[in-house]
Amino acid sequence: MTHPQKWRETADPWALPYRNFALTEVLGYPHAGNDVFQARGLWRGREVEIYIKIARQEGANLLNEVETIAALNWPLAPEVLDWGSAPVPFAVTRAMPGERLSAIVGDNRTCASMAYLEEYGRTLAQLHAVPLDRPPVRDRRFFHLPGEEYFERLDLTFVHRHLAGQKPAPAARCFCHGDFHYANVLWADGHLSAILDFELSGTGEREFDLAWALALRPGQRFLNTSAEIERFLQGYSACGSYDPAALRDRLALIYSRFYGFSGNEPEYLADVRRALHELCA
Repeated sequence: MTHPQKWRETADPWALPYRNFALTEVLGYPHAGNDVFQARGLWRGREVEIYIKIARQEGANLLNEVETIAALNWPLAPEVLDWGSAPVPFAVTRAMPGERLSAIVGDNRTCASMAYLEEYGRTLAQLHAVPLDRPPVRDRRFFHLPGEEYFERLDLTFVHRHLAGQKPAPAARCFCHGDFHYANVLWADGHLSAILDFELSGTGEREFDLAWALALRPGQRFLNTSAEIERFLQGYSACGSYDPAALRDRLALIYSRFYGFSGNEPEYLADVRRALHELCA
């Protein structure tokens, strides 16, 4: 397997004050907001493959991830092997089996994704149903409607008219992953095998968490057709309920933000604009 090469200057994983783990080899440097290292080391006398995450982003909350995984006690969540808060917050988690759906389906010309999407949606509904009392999710810009001038600058005034004219329904609160999308979900042998990155998790709005999972990212070749979205939502509905109107509005809000920082992705911008017209119709 080819591992990602070092692509920027990072914190030194060898200098961390590990308590239960001894680093022996760095294998790769996955792209992420924080400094992340795929590595091997010794834990309780055994060699293990792990990921080390070191806080880099402003507002990074690795302690929340550690506490959430412990409270969740879910087989799909990675096991925390070590963690610390000084001199910089870090966490060591056991590597989970599987690969991302993007690697499995490739260009998705045959709609191979359809075989995975029902379980994908069902698993998110099961996560939302966990009776876990956690602090509120951290406030993010994606939760808030930008000012009218933002939409005027992007020629998206129809989106502002639609969203500003809606009377928000009472938000359904539940335990939310906070960053549930394909890059944080692994698959093995045709089934979902792991859910990663609980840093943004907490009590939050169900429809926003669902919209975040459905929102198309640049280069993504699945979940970009109505049939695929419907299959995902069928899976979700098998174990949970949601407000379709609220989901559409949250998707429009997320896409309006994505549109603002995707200026060098013309194909993606066209996809997002089409989606916004459908969501705001």
